[in-house]
Order: sequence, then C-alpha cells, then structure tokens
Amino acid sequence: MSKFKEIVQSEIPTLVDFYATWCGPCQTMMPVLDQLKAKMGPKVRILKIDVDKNQDISDKFKVRGVPTFVLFKSGEILWRQSGAVDINALVKKIQGAI
Repeated sequence: MSKFKEIVQSEIPTLVDFYATWCGPCQTMMPVLDQLKAKMGPKVRILKIDVDKNQDISDKFKVRGVPTFVLFKSGEILWRQSGAVDINALVKKIQGAI
C-alpha cells in the first residue's frame, strides 16, 4: 500500500493540502496550517502534496487549482475545497470529522 493511501486510511482526520511552490494563495495558507496544527494537535494530520512533484496523486483526485484541500477519514473524502480557507472554517470541518 502506498504511504499516501496508508495515511488517508487512518481514523485520524487527515487534511491534504495540494499546493505548488509558485502559488501565492498556497504561501498565504502555510501559517494558517501551522496555526491549525498548533490548535488541533494530534487530532488531525496535515499532509502537504506538491502538485508539480506528485502529478499522479493530483490527477487521481482531479486537482485543477491550487491550493485544494481534501479532508479524509478512514479513506473517505469528507470535504473538499479549492482556494484559501479561513482557519475557523478548517477547525469546524475537522471537529466535525473527529
């Protein structure tokens, strides 16, 4: 099983951030994701996927714009959104998945 598949199969909600190094909104989201991790601690995993280096995974999930966030739990997609997301919205989505 691939490492990605193993991580998203977890009971712990996993927020996948599909990003690109050249993407302005992706850079804006970095401190937000750091705050999210500090606030939620071990209740959430955050996995960053560089779309330019991982085109196979990006294609599989039909990522057309960055950033795109996908929330997984037990291998299922619970939520998905493209574009910058407010920290409060992220916290609310993750708390709903716990």
